[in-house]
Amino acid sequence: MQADPGGVPAWLVFGLLLGVAGSLVVVVLFLVAGKLFPAKRRARGVREGGEERRRAEIREYLTAIDESFAENHPVAGQDVAFYLPDRGVAITFDARAFYRIERSPTAPVLVEHELPGAALGRRLPFETPDVSVGPEPEPEPHSPVDPTRQAFAELGLRETATVDEVKSAYRARVKQVHPDHGGDKEEFKRVREAYTLAKQHAG
Repeated sequence: MQADPGGVPAWLVFGLLLGVAGSLVVVVLFLVAGKLFPAKRRARGVREGGEERRRAEIREYLTAIDESFAENHPVAGQDVAFYLPDRGVAITFDARAFYRIERSPTAPVLVEHELPGAALGRRLPFETPDVSVGPEPEPEPHSPVDPTRQAFAELGLRETATVDEVKSAYRARVKQVHPDHGGDKEEFKRVREAYTLAKQHAG
């Protein structure tokens, strides 16, 4: 290759053109990938927004019943979503935190990500006034949620499962929900917590 009359070497011009072409190819690949795989990204965003939506509903409910609260508060070494200082009540989405707080003087309340905020009043260990917030909650079973039973259910097992069955079910679930394999971070976290709790109570 020879230099052009302006004094710029031909190899430099060729290198610049090659770099620009490579950048364009990368941009096109990203755009095509975004068009081919939008559903998975959208579904993940919906799941990640689920907890935040429930937090907003619980915040609205606690405000409506005039209950003071602190968010993301440490209780018995665990961070809980809401802490009611006047009542000594911790509200958490985390089954493992619920189990640990249960041994402390604080009364824990476990809330599933699917539970509407307006249904929280039935779970609280004190009388709450009737208030109308958000959509009408669906009726829930009368028995309180058992975190151990919930942990086994998360792994698709009965409570009589052995430690080996718990380990096997955990390995299978992790393959489905691991973020490196296109899974969801929150679901992966729930599976790990369920595994820890189920292993402690396995037969």
